[in-house]
Amino acid sequence: MSSSSDSAAPAMAGTSEPDAWSRLKAARAFIFDMDGVLYRGDTALPGVGDLLNALTLRERGYMLATNNSMSTPASYVTKLARMRIEVPEEAILTAGLATRDYLTEHLPPASGIFVIGMPALREQLFTGTSFHPVQYGEEQPAAVVVGLDLTFDYEKLKAATAAIRGGAFFIATNTDATLPTEQGLVPGAGSIVTAVAVAAGREPIVIGKPEPLLLEQALHRLGVPPAEAIMIGDRLDTDIVAGHRAGMATVLVLTGVSTRDEVPQAPVLPDLVVTDLTALLDAYVMGR
Repeated sequence: MSSSSDSAAPAMAGTSEPDAWSRLKAARAFIFDMDGVLYRGDTALPGVGDLLNALTLRERGYMLATNNSMSTPASYVTKLARMRIEVPEEAILTAGLATRDYLTEHLPPASGIFVIGMPALREQLFTGTSFHPVQYGEEQPAAVVVGLDLTFDYEKLKAATAAIRGGAFFIATNTDATLPTEQGLVPGAGSIVTAVAVAAGREPIVIGKPEPLLLEQALHRLGVPPAEAIMIGDRLDTDIVAGHRAGMATVLVLTGVSTRDEVPQAPVLPDLVVTDLTALLDAYVMGR
């Protein structure tokens, strides 16, 4: 594996470096993780706007794909605009929307769904669909959807367990054990999903990364095959693994969770490692 301390000279970590760069230059579409790639907290990271503009000028498609189910695409558009990052709503795919699309494909119309999650997840599941929410004991739901829920309690755990044991689909938006915040790491959706799985005696169908379903839906929306797309993320254990499972080339940026020192021990090696999106843009536009 080659390496460099120069921020404008990315380091290859997976396939051969010439092959990785050739695939990057030939890619028709790019999928970006958001937090740790485009921004941290409420601060845009270097190179975001310039890179997205460069892709648009070259008629390359892109999507922003996040495991977060607590915000809608519209709210992300507003958040990004505050950081002077202009992105259309249709270019954002959340785990909540991907869950809705999965359920639309696998459940009959007008199915009932029991949701453990925040209001934004419910909005994404029920707006524009014939699904209806099921409350405690009203009826046997067709599916139980579990996301991060800041008001999760024993009653919700009991209701979800009963529904799953009664035959409901068990869907997790993601299984992230922790969630990075400005106050540090806090329990993520995975902590709640694990509690439900243990109580129900069944593992969920996982929509978000590191499983490939979220990225597969993003690729479908972009209309490109995996071999012609690039996954760009900041977490080796989710973004890079998911991109690999979806058949995409992957780029790790060092502006978020994972560090360069962690790369050799990663479950899946990224094809390229860059310090930030400015370094990626310089190499992509100017050549290496």
